[in-house]
Amino acid sequence: MSAHVRRRILAALLVAAPAAALAQDAGPPAGRIRRLDGATLSTDSADALVRRLVAEHAIAGLQVAVVDGDRLAWSAAYGIRARGDGAGSAPVGPDLPMQRTTTTWAASITKAVVGTYVMQLVEQGRFDLDAPVAEQLPGALDAYPAYREKGALVVRDPAWARVTPRMLLAHTSGLANFATLEPDGRMRLHDVPGTRYRYSGEGINLLGFLVEQRLGAPLDSLVRAALFEPLGMARTSLTFRPEFADDVADRFGADGGFLARTRRNPARAAGSMTSSAEDLARFAIALVNGRLLGPATREAMLAPAVRITARTQFGPGSETDDGEEARRLGLAYGLGWGLLTRTPHGAAFFKEGHGDGAQTYLLCYPRQRRCLVLLANSDNGEFAFRPLVGALLGTDDLPWTWEGYTPAQIREAQRRP
Repeated sequence: MSAHVRRRILAALLVAAPAAALAQDAGPPAGRIRRLDGATLSTDSADALVRRLVAEHAIAGLQVAVVDGDRLAWSAAYGIRARGDGAGSAPVGPDLPMQRTTTTWAASITKAVVGTYVMQLVEQGRFDLDAPVAEQLPGALDAYPAYREKGALVVRDPAWARVTPRMLLAHTSGLANFATLEPDGRMRLHDVPGTRYRYSGEGINLLGFLVEQRLGAPLDSLVRAALFEPLGMARTSLTFRPEFADDVADRFGADGGFLARTRRNPARAAGSMTSSAEDLARFAIALVNGRLLGPATREAMLAPAVRITARTQFGPGSETDDGEEARRLGLAYGLGWGLLTRTPHGAAFFKEGHGDGAQTYLLCYPRQRRCLVLLANSDNGEFAFRPLVGALLGTDDLPWTWEGYTPAQIREAQRRP
C-alpha cells in the first residue's frame, strides 16, 4: 500500500481535535483515543480497523493496548488463542477466542523488561554495570554447566575480560545473537567489545545468568517480586505457570497452521516472558510515569549508548553504514531499549519481538506519556503493526525497514526455513 493511499485511509478514520482539548493533562473525549498528531480516533473506528487487518492478513490472534498518561486508554483482543482441531491446547470443538486476559508469548520484549529490572538493581546499589562480567562471576564462565561447552571458546579470547553488563544491555558486547547460530555452537566475540551495535540475545541471557549468580535467586522470582506482583501483572511470568493453562495463546505460522503451545521454560532474559497487552500496558504506565526508576536512572537507561547507522537490524544490511532511515530518526540503543532520538514528536523508546508464531511490539513516547502494545500469536502479526501505529498513535516515523517490518521483508522472512 502506498503512503498516499495509507494517508487517505487514515484520514477517513480520523476526526481532528481542537488544540485546547489536547493539553498535556486533558484527557480525550469519551470513546476516543488521543493521538500524537493532535487528532483523536474513535474506539469504534479503531475496532473496525483492527478487525479488518486481522481478517485481511489472516492473523490468528491479536491483543492491542493504548496508554495515555497514567491510564489505559483502550484495549481489545481479536481472533483466536487456540483452534479446536485437537492440534494445540484446545480440545476438539469450537475455536477458543483471544481474550484481553490471555497469556501470550511476548518474545523479545522480555529483554527490555529484564533490562528495566537490572536498572532497578543498579539504582539500589545491588548491581554493577561497568565491572567486567568475568570479574563479577564467582567462577569462570565455562565452569558452569550451562556454559561448559558454548562458553569454552570465548573465555580464551583476551577481549572477554573487557565485556561488561552495560555492553550486554546495549548490544555492544560483540557476541552474536545466539551461540546456536555459530558454526560450532560456541560463543565468540565478533567485534571489539563496546565499539559497535550487534544485536545479541545471547548477551542478554548471559546478563540474566549473571544476575542470578550475584543475587543467589532464580531470575523469574526476582523479576516477579520487583515488577510483576507490585504492578498487578497477574498474567505475566518468565516461566510458564499452571494458572495460565486455561487462557494461554497457542502460536500459528504464516499459513495459519499450528506451530506450538506456549510453555516457556526455563526463564531466559532474552525472550521467555509470557504476558498480555494489558499487563504490559501496566508496566508501560509505571515506567513513563516515573514509578519504576528515579529520574536519573531512567534517563541513563534511555540515553543513547550506541548510535545505529545500519540499514537493517539483522541480515546483510546489518553490517552496513548507509542506513538513511536510521540516521534520519536518530536510531540508537540505550540500556535494554531501542531509541528514536529525532522524531516530530520527540524521543521514543521501543522493543519489538520476533518469534515462531509470536510477533510483538511495545512503543512509548515519554514526553507525551503515550504507549502502544501489540501482541500477536501469528507470524502474520507484523503486517498490522505499521497501520496500527499510524492509526492509534498518529505517526509513521519509525524504523520500519531497519526492523524488518515492510511487507516485502516480512514475506521474505516467512519464506526462510
